[in-house]
Amino acid sequence: MPDPLPILYVKTGCPWCTEVIAFLSNNGVGVRQKNVSQDQSAADEMKAKSGQTKAPVLDWHGRILADFGVAELIPFLMQQNVKLEDS
Repeated sequence: MPDPLPILYVKTGCPWCTEVIAFLSNNGVGVRQKNVSQDQSAADEMKAKSGQTKAPVLDWHGRILADFGVAELIPFLMQQNVKLEDS
């Protein structure tokens, strides 16, 4: 059975990753995190999906948002019909 949660690829010490994690948490959006700094297979997976090595990368059930901040995340989530608790 596929994982029902979207996957968020992050790197240790990445300020954009920390900001995105906090935003998702504060808005009740669940994701499964994979730290590509600590897991080479996750890093390879992220690169295969996004075509790059920059984090964060969000795999929302096959829709990829790569190398982004909260400003890019909000419209992406709205396109996926995600209801944000703050909006």
